[in-house]
Amino acid sequence: QVQLVESGGGLVQAGGSLRLSCAASGRTFSSYSMGWFRQAPGKEREFVAAISWSGGRTNYADAVKGRFSISRDNAKNTVYLQMNSLKSEDTAVYYCAGNRGGPTSRASEYDYWGQGTRVTVSS
Repeated sequence: QVQLVESGGGLVQAGGSLRLSCAASGRTFSSYSMGWFRQAPGKEREFVAAISWSGGRTNYADAVKGRFSISRDNAKNTVYLQMNSLKSEDTAVYYCAGNRGGPTSRASEYDYWGQGTRVTVSS
């Protein structure tokens, strides 16, 4: 079993940057593709980014492409989401998720989920 804990959320001004981290427990972390999803109040959960187990393949939602970057450090059992040029539309709770398959954008294919970290972008 894999447990995921997100951190790094907070309040940031529009145009600013923030880096989220997802710490995973479990010896099989490196075999999982990892994804980031987000959910704004009253809205559907949406895909943000995903990365393959080796880090060789990434997948981004159009809304964040060119602004966000996903990476992983398997030695540290950690996945990161670097968020630049933040917009008010990025305000949401961000969730880390694990998938034994590829870096899919489909939430239903992820088996493990963290509790989320809130990101609020002002102005």
